[in-house]
Amino acid sequence: MSAAHIEVKGVSKVFGTSVVALQDINLEIPRGQFVCLLGPSGCGKSTLLNAIAGFSPPTSGSIIADGKPVADPGPERGMVFQEYALFPWMTVADNVAFGLEIKGMPKAQIEATVDKLLKTLSLQDFRQRFPKDLSGGMRQRVAIARVLALDSPIMLMDEPFGALDALTRRDLQDELLRIWEEQKKTIIFVTHSIEEAIYLADRIVVMTYRPGTVKRDILVDMPRLRDPSAPEFNALKRELGQLVMEEQQRHHTAELRAAAVD
Repeated sequence: MSAAHIEVKGVSKVFGTSVVALQDINLEIPRGQFVCLLGPSGCGKSTLLNAIAGFSPPTSGSIIADGKPVADPGPERGMVFQEYALFPWMTVADNVAFGLEIKGMPKAQIEATVDKLLKTLSLQDFRQRFPKDLSGGMRQRVAIARVLALDSPIMLMDEPFGALDALTRRDLQDELLRIWEEQKKTIIFVTHSIEEAIYLADRIVVMTYRPGTVKRDILVDMPRLRDPSAPEFNALKRELGQLVMEEQQRHHTAELRAAAVD
């Protein structure tokens, strides 16, 4: 049996009859690894994440997560979206408890789990608030708490901090790293930000512009917490910047050619 927690084998995804979003993606992700998917818009990062989540199965190839073939969404894979995806009519505590109630967990156990997570994410003073009363950063904390409540061994995160201001973003990055180090979950995190990828990841998978393939697969050999002003941080930032810029330029060239044909 493979030691990988997630296996992506020869995955391709075609939309309609001609839009090849992903082409022959192969990845093995060990248990407990923090992986960032990085690349320009249109490279298929979110498409690949949705395939791993089971929301949009690949056209060809296969995905195995936690030892099981992925055909549909499953409890072993928790998803955190950029747009929070909270129930506006529920309080913070009720949002976090929702998945546990669906699972039929006893009430006392639900209350204990919710209390623990609200404390973990500094939400205990907001338990009776509604999402409309919270800042973007607090809403995202609730969304993360709701996924953690299900205790999924795999967390899939689609630009969860992309809409936040810089200070809130860094605060939640540090919070996520603390939780990851404590709970040893496997995380796949989509981002456009090179600095965010370096700050968070054990490993950065750089994807090409459509069709999305793996351009580079880089292990980040730096101790945490990482200093964005450190020479090794900036050397990797320059390397990744060049890789992403090449794909952005390829995208731009493709658009110009398409416009010329039209």
